[in-house]
Formats: sequence, C-alpha cells, structure tokens
Amino acid sequence: MKWYKGSSLLKLLEDINLEDSTTLSQPFRMPVQLVNRPNSDFRGVSGKVASGYISKNDEISIFPSGKKTKVKEIISPNGSVEKSLPGQSITLTFKDEIDCSRGNIISSVKSPLEISDQFEATIVWMDEKPFVPGRSYNLKIGCLELQASCSQPKYKINTETNEHIATKNLELNDIGNVVLTTVHEIPFTSYQENRDLGGFILIDKVSNITVAAGLINFALRRAQNIHWQTTDVTKSQRAAALNQKPAIFWMTGLSGSGKSTIANAAEQQFAEKGFHTFLLDGDNIRHGLNKDLGFTEADRIENIRRIGEVSKLMTDAGLIVITAFISPFESERNMVREMVDDGEFVEIFIDTPLQVAETRDVKGLYAKARAGELKNFTGIDSPYENPSKPEITINTQELSVDEAADVIVKYYLDLINR
Repeated sequence: MKWYKGSSLLKLLEDINLEDSTTLSQPFRMPVQLVNRPNSDFRGVSGKVASGYISKNDEISIFPSGKKTKVKEIISPNGSVEKSLPGQSITLTFKDEIDCSRGNIISSVKSPLEISDQFEATIVWMDEKPFVPGRSYNLKIGCLELQASCSQPKYKINTETNEHIATKNLELNDIGNVVLTTVHEIPFTSYQENRDLGGFILIDKVSNITVAAGLINFALRRAQNIHWQTTDVTKSQRAAALNQKPAIFWMTGLSGSGKSTIANAAEQQFAEKGFHTFLLDGDNIRHGLNKDLGFTEADRIENIRRIGEVSKLMTDAGLIVITAFISPFESERNMVREMVDDGEFVEIFIDTPLQVAETRDVKGLYAKARAGELKNFTGIDSPYENPSKPEITINTQELSVDEAADVIVKYYLDLINR
C-alpha cells in the first residue's frame, strides 16, 4: 500500500508498550453488562472499565438518562477496593436508588458523554449479499443492542491507494462511509477516543448473521438539534374516544395475489360494525407520498419504512390500519412490527402461487416482466420472502374474498376480547 508511511507490523509489535497508560488518563467510562441482584439486600451494576478510573465517593452520571449519584462501593473479583483501573471487571453500588440497566454507560460527572441517534460511521461490509441502504439491522455497540440502519454510502475506500471512490453500494469486504441512524438516542464515544465504546457490529434480523463491523467517527449536528415535542393527549385516550383497539393488519403477497381486493372487503366489514379504519394501498401511496421511489431493493425498503411510519402515526390516532403492499422482504415487515406495541401488528400472508397470480394479471405486468420490459418485478427477477410466522394465512384458492375478510375481522374481534 503506497499511501502507508508508518512502521511495519512486526516493528510495531516489537516496540509496543504493554503498560500504555492512555486509557488511564481518559475519563472514566464503564458500559453496564449486568444488573447484579443476588438477593433483596444487594443491588449493583457490573461491567468492564473501558477507560479512566473511579474511586469510592466519586460522583458519576448514568447515560443516556444523565442522572447523577455517588459510588458507594467498588467490588472486584478479589473483594472491595478503593479504586478501579481500566480493564478491570467490577461491580459498583450507588449511594442513591437510581435506575441503571444493561447497555447504560457510567461516566465521570466531570466528563459527560455525548448522546445522539445519527452518526458518521465507517463500516466494513462482511456479507456475500450486497449492502442495501435503509435496511434495518440489529446493532451491537458496547453492551447495548438496538435497531439501526445505514444510509447510501458517501464513498468507499480503495485499500491500495486510500482513495475515496464515489459509490451507491458496498460489496463483500468493501469499506465505506455511511450515516448510521439508531431508533433512539444512545450515549457514545468516537472510535478514536475509545475502541470499546466506538466500535459496533450490524446483524441481519432474519438470518442473525453479522453483516458488517464499523466504527463511529462523530455525531451529526442535525440530530442533536431535533427533540421530541411532548403532547398531552395520549394514544390510549385517542383509542378510548373511538372505543376501539388500534391495530395494523399488514397484508403481504405477490402482485395479483388479491391483497387490495381483500383489504377493501375487510375495511367494508369493519365500517359496517362501526369501527374506524384507514386503508393504505400500494398503488395509491406511490401516487403521492412515495412517488419519488422506484422498485430497486433500496427503494422498496424505503417504501415500506415510510408506510410503517405512517401506519404507526395512525395507530397513535387510535385507528385500525389495513395495508396492501407486496412488502417482499421479511426484515422490513419485522421492522414495522417493532415500530408499534406488542400485539398491534398482524401480519397477513395472502398465499397465492405465482402461476395463479399471473393468470389474474389484468394489467399485464407479469408478461412485461417476463419479456424483460419491466425490471425488478417481484416473483420474476426480484425475490419475495414468504412470512415465517404470520398471524394469519389466507389461501385465495380456498377462500372467497368475503370469507377472507371474515377471517380478518374475526381475528380482530377475538383480539379485543382477550
């Protein structure tokens, strides 16, 4: 690598200082691995000191809450100690009753942590399948696990020349610069400041495979200037005013499977019973909210992300939401499920074989796709992932439209009577 001007790896290994005190001089940081409560008389938090040191009676902050307390006791594997050092595994007890859980980071009050939900990050793509911008992954950073997604790469790095190359995608072993977005704000340090707290991995939510490793460079300022506005009327109050339980009936299946027809029939039945609903249909949404999106894998993911956010807002309004979208990828359907409360997302697989869907193709889309005139068409040259555990499966070869709608409405009635 011509761009590298440093020492050889062998030389660095020979000269390394094993007693390097860099982390000792840094602010105290400890990610919480475990809330230690062996009995009702003891409660402590355990973890490995990532940097700095802490002593009894020192004032500390717990992030992301920012709450403050003082250290009552420091317990090492050899018993109670007066002070901890970097790399030690310890248990801390506090002088005050204060909430602290796994994934929180304990910090010196004098050097508080930053908090953000958007970061510039560098990732190494480790999956044989190409990187897809916008897809939701499980993020592991320190002891914290949460959902996150990455934007389209700004560039990738040529490891031979260190050159930045403009790109829209990352392949296996590519290194790229992206914007990492988490579902909520997290405490962090940059990788340059602390490797233990600034490094992360991304895990595929369906296969559970680690698809990328990365490091945080810095937080984006735009994220720090946006805050949630508190409103007084709650979701439960809105639902109570409508006298119903919010829910999302998410229909997924191939084009021509019957999603829109069944969704329309189900909404009619809900309306006849006095329920307040809203139907979101794939074609209709692409006339307005998503008219800027195409049908590439990345655009399909963004399409479902936007629909998921709209559906969530509608459940916050107390409505029963019925959707009719192909939504071909299981990870994106699971992403929407995780946006709402437990039990609110009802996945409905409209199970129609491809050959049957093609016979219902009044728009001629399948014929165009097979002729190569329509690219990225689900079922032909773009994959469809069958739901692994849908709440409802409707076989359209066995049930009529009205019978399928009956199944959906009955499921809801059973749901509210549980």
